[in-house]
Amino acid sequence: MQALLALVRTDLVLYFSNRRAILITLAAPILIAAFFGSVMGGGPKKPASVPIAVVNQDTGDFSRRFSQSLASDPSFSVQSVDAATATRLVREGKVRAAVGIPPGFGDAAMAALLSGGKRPQIALQFDPSQATTVPMVNGLLAQHVVQSLAAGSPMKSMSLPFDVQQSEVTAEGEARNYNAYAHSFAGMGVQFVLFMGIEIGVGLLLARRMGLWKRLRAAPLSRGTLLGSRIVSGTLIAMILMLGIYAAAMVFFGVRVQGSIAGFFGVLLGFSLLASSFGMLIAAFGRTPEATRGIAILATLLLVMLGGAWVPTFIFPEWLQQATLVVPTRWAVDGLDGMTWRGLGFEAAAGPIAAMIACSAVFSWIAVKRFDWEE
Repeated sequence: MQALLALVRTDLVLYFSNRRAILITLAAPILIAAFFGSVMGGGPKKPASVPIAVVNQDTGDFSRRFSQSLASDPSFSVQSVDAATATRLVREGKVRAAVGIPPGFGDAAMAALLSGGKRPQIALQFDPSQATTVPMVNGLLAQHVVQSLAAGSPMKSMSLPFDVQQSEVTAEGEARNYNAYAHSFAGMGVQFVLFMGIEIGVGLLLARRMGLWKRLRAAPLSRGTLLGSRIVSGTLIAMILMLGIYAAAMVFFGVRVQGSIAGFFGVLLGFSLLASSFGMLIAAFGRTPEATRGIAILATLLLVMLGGAWVPTFIFPEWLQQATLVVPTRWAVDGLDGMTWRGLGFEAAAGPIAAMIACSAVFSWIAVKRFDWEE
């Protein structure tokens, strides 16, 4: 045990002696997580209105009521323009969609509603890169058309007979909004700490190339003690880095542990062990520093991509959401999400912790068995 602790202490001193590397290791995930968090919504705030262009060629009373109804809707930022300008604004990406109301639309729509005549058409042009907003625009347009028709008709029941009260569901019993920074810091922390684990594995191979491992093996130390010391020191380094990353998230971006504190630290520890053992595993298969880096880049990108580090896994197709349950980084990201913005209890962290510890044990066992002491 004394030999193991001495080796771990040496690794920690060597790693943290390079202050510039430590600063870059911490700064990179913080900056990228801040970018992803702001893109995906950032902290609690009012939803942004959707910019649309409206070409209204109807000259009746319906036209006036419809324009007023759209202008009063906070979901829209409306520009009233001509047809050519509307198409140009959509093409340039300055509005999400352009709505075209043809002449006589109000009268034709009322006639179709009352007597079943031919229904007039509204032209909708949209930016294909923003196609996800089209269902929302269609739904709101239907609401405003019905309300505008009803306002000029004795059939007041044509207006929507209900209101929708929306609320976000995060921490139990608390009215808190979703903070996208919580997920982005989980994802970027997982990604960059995995890269740190790889560097520890590559450092192991470089030490072997310089003959340091031959000297250590001359001492009465087992293979498991030598590699185990690297796994322990890598776990401690990863834990310190994750704590530093989350400290920045909490101070500057309002991220909070709304769930179990013990669960949060348990997930961090489980992932830190996973990252360290993953670095050893890659080193055992890579055999040389150069080959290890090539394998590591591909393996790490696949792990973070499939684990939901870049985008939440609920965006994935259903079959892929089920398939990625075997990916250990999925458990890390889900566990951190559960302990932060979801506000779940320790029981929600137990599964991810157990899964990551099991993967770490398998990775470590394979690394010890496959590692070659001679290059």
